[in-house]
Amino acid sequence: MEETRAEEMKEMPENQPEQVEELIDVNALTAQLVEDDDLSDEDVDVILEAARKRQAKKVFTKAEIKEILKTSKGGTHAMKFSRVPWPVRIFAVGFILVGVLAAFTAQAVFFSFALAFFTEPEMVMAELGVKSYTVSTIVVAVIGVVCFTVQAVLNFITGVHLLRGRRAKAGALLRVIIAVTAVGFVCDIMLEGTQAPLFDNLITIAFLAGFSIYLNPAMERGERLRRGLRDLDLEARAENGTLGLADKGHGFIRLDFFNIFWTFVVCCFLGLVVELIFHMVVVDPGVYQDRAGVLFGPFSPIYGFGAVLMTIFLNRMKDKNILLIFALCTVIGGAFEYFTSWFMEIGFGAVAWDYHDQWLGWLFDGRTCPLYAAMFGVLGVVWIKLLLPGLLKLINMIPWNRRVIITTICAVLMSVNCLMTVQALDCWYSRVAGKPPVSNIDKFYAENFNDAFMQERFQTITINPEHAARS
Repeated sequence: MEETRAEEMKEMPENQPEQVEELIDVNALTAQLVEDDDLSDEDVDVILEAARKRQAKKVFTKAEIKEILKTSKGGTHAMKFSRVPWPVRIFAVGFILVGVLAAFTAQAVFFSFALAFFTEPEMVMAELGVKSYTVSTIVVAVIGVVCFTVQAVLNFITGVHLLRGRRAKAGALLRVIIAVTAVGFVCDIMLEGTQAPLFDNLITIAFLAGFSIYLNPAMERGERLRRGLRDLDLEARAENGTLGLADKGHGFIRLDFFNIFWTFVVCCFLGLVVELIFHMVVVDPGVYQDRAGVLFGPFSPIYGFGAVLMTIFLNRMKDKNILLIFALCTVIGGAFEYFTSWFMEIGFGAVAWDYHDQWLGWLFDGRTCPLYAAMFGVLGVVWIKLLLPGLLKLINMIPWNRRVIITTICAVLMSVNCLMTVQALDCWYSRVAGKPPVSNIDKFYAENFNDAFMQERFQTITINPEHAARS
């Protein structure tokens, strides 16, 4: 496209203007801009000025068009090996070596454990630190090994990309590695609790996140470009009333961090309110029961996560048939409820609900049932068809030029709340299992969130160490 435009411009007078909409989509070009090469301050100024003019529906001269095309085209190639910084080369070799060694180690461990499992299962369970070889324990352990293997392969590929100067692809792989590490982290928690793997995994994730940032030597200028384009986009959308809406063909709302986070928070609150009212009116008339899911605040994360999942999966289906939306929400809600119950019981011996007394509840081991799955279906229809547009108006009340700082602060607070909740549940489990507080973490939660507090705060949860995968 750029070559065709260049030929067309040869016959244009140098100062002849042309509408930017007919020439170039500045945002589309900057989406690929300087993924692997350096970005100069002049390049940032050129692109931001072009974006401002496009937003104001102004026109470009031939000289300006050439400058924009030159800037956007210049930064889309991979860096030559001779220009790859030495620290990046060293880390690249490290990633390759770690990947190779970890891959062989993972396979050796996997096959040796598989062989030992059929000959000496008690020894295998002792190595894993669990008390019995239940199906759940085996599944979690295998998932952990698979995650370790995937990390090894991705480490090797990332190192190769780094040596070839493909920093953008390496950065994308690092984000995948972070996600896989997080899954392995969850498996470790389910098998060993929060204390043993917590520090090592967090250090690994922090290193990977920091290195992915370091990969771009023009990070400061690149961030200035992204921030400038983001602010221009937010301002334009706020002016024309489309703030938060997805672009045409991409669903109803924009699936960015801002919308997803506030969907989570609002639904954590609304879901808890609905559950409290349902319990007081239908389940146990007139009796109040605290059904919060975190240590601080009126929030129940299961509703927040459920709403986020439904929003992501059904974002493009707002105008589809109600029965189809109902069926999908029933499946998504039931599966999510089942997984949440399974994770809590295997990880912490905690049971927050039991549907054995409901129709066909036994079929799902009491973790979900057709009735409550159907309720998720109804809520999903109401959510997608009626409440989601209202939610968008609600969260758009946050000033567009302040939403980043407000959302960041609230996200940090909510993350700390959720992390402390998981640690408090883990320490509660340990105390019920008869393990006295030893570490500073144990002592902190034993003093500030003792058994009486936890039972009063989480009134629907019972802890039975016999149900957990770990000893």
